[in-house]
Amino acid sequence: MSQSAAADPSGMIETYRGTVYPRHLDHMDHMNVQYYVEKFDEGVWHLFNSIGLTPGYMRGENRGMAAVEMNIRYVQELRAGDLIVVRSGITKVSEKSLHLVQEMHNGETGDLAAVETAVAVHLDRVARRATPIPAEIAARAQAARIDYSEG
Repeated sequence: MSQSAAADPSGMIETYRGTVYPRHLDHMDHMNVQYYVEKFDEGVWHLFNSIGLTPGYMRGENRGMAAVEMNIRYVQELRAGDLIVVRSGITKVSEKSLHLVQEMHNGETGDLAAVETAVAVHLDRVARRATPIPAEIAARAQAARIDYSEG
């Protein structure tokens, strides 16, 4: 069994798999920061989906999620051809927001490449302001909440 397929004792869920392509590289031959953000963003929608913040819910209720705070710590460079695995978790549930953590790993070696922490706000897309997360979704988010320590 590869490192990336091993069970995750942290409770985080796998939300993204991909590959670093040459077009993702910067002038230093490492994956450019914009693609770390892109891959974390693609993964977080799967985390949201897992608790009921689905595309259908968002469209049907005129709701959205917006990052209001984001921090990325780069641990190890990724290069063209590297496989990527992102695991995500919810660390705190508030009335109108979720606190998140995501780890990006090298899919071949399992080595940690980057860690993102973020705060995402539940939005009313018509009023253009934060609105409470529905109780049933908040309950699912709370049930999925993890205690996170980087490791």
